[in-house]
Amino acid sequence: MVEVVMLKCASFFAGVGGIDKGFEQSGVFETIYANEFDAYPVKTFERNFNIKVDCRNIKDVKNEEIPDFDVMLAGFPCQAFSVAGLRKGFDDEKGRGILFFELARIFKDKQPQIIFLENVKNLVSHDNGNTFQVILNELQTEGYKVKFKVLNAKEYGNIPQNRERIYIVAFKDENVYRNFEFPLPIKLEKTLKQVVDFQSKVNDKYYYTEGKYKGDIYQQLIQTMDDDNAIYQWRRKYVRKNKSGVIPTLTANQGEGGHNVCLIKTKQGIRKMTPHECFNAQGFPSNFVLPESLSDAKLYKQAGNSVCVSVIQRIAENIKEAINLSNIRIA
Repeated sequence: MVEVVMLKCASFFAGVGGIDKGFEQSGVFETIYANEFDAYPVKTFERNFNIKVDCRNIKDVKNEEIPDFDVMLAGFPCQAFSVAGLRKGFDDEKGRGILFFELARIFKDKQPQIIFLENVKNLVSHDNGNTFQVILNELQTEGYKVKFKVLNAKEYGNIPQNRERIYIVAFKDENVYRNFEFPLPIKLEKTLKQVVDFQSKVNDKYYYTEGKYKGDIYQQLIQTMDDDNAIYQWRRKYVRKNKSGVIPTLTANQGEGGHNVCLIKTKQGIRKMTPHECFNAQGFPSNFVLPESLSDAKLYKQAGNSVCVSVIQRIAENIKEAINLSNIRIA
């Protein structure tokens, strides 16, 4: 068996680096280039990785400006395909759907051995499957063998969050492709109380109090929230208890006070989850740094837009094992 050397990764639509962190934690992958257009998650990325992020629109990044790499990582924009959005896909007026073709431009030129993509599960069914078929065709035409699967964080990442995402892994090498399998489900052992601190007092700004918000929000919360071991969710006009015993899918507008705000009842009062707790719910390691210079709204958005790191890590470990079983040296 040939020992696998460190494989060079290039990360696109990198966000705060959740995919990179999952691959890094498997021990053989190293991100050498990252591109992210939004300057705010770039601040978080650069606090946690020792590289300078290319903070430009991917359309402005020329192929020759990107160093050669072995593995492409990309959680390409999902709003155009999301159930929570308008599901316009490639026809999205903001151009988010067609950004996949920027990735195609790059992998056609760079020819990485492995491509890893992440998106919302609705990508598979969007436009009666036509959108997904276009993506598969782009990969297969370039000689990649593709496997994909929808995985839920609570079933595959030992994280108490209901988060279903599709993961696409494409390989140049036939043997690595054949030896790769997605991870099997695992028992959910991590509890809500290991992710969310139900006991300690946190900053007053996270608590709901009489008169803090317009309308009868506070009264509804008091009347409905009777379980101090559960996650509740404010849904614009009403509060709902999550009866599955896990955190509902985190969204980018988690902390803005309008929709999908996750709430808990504690001895100190009713409050929303903190940004750190949201990152915990995505499986980020405890030493992951959130810049103090960023507002809570920015950090909530970053957490909601990110990935479940522990699911990514398990997939990356299986990719590593497939390479080992194939007895090849990629780099």
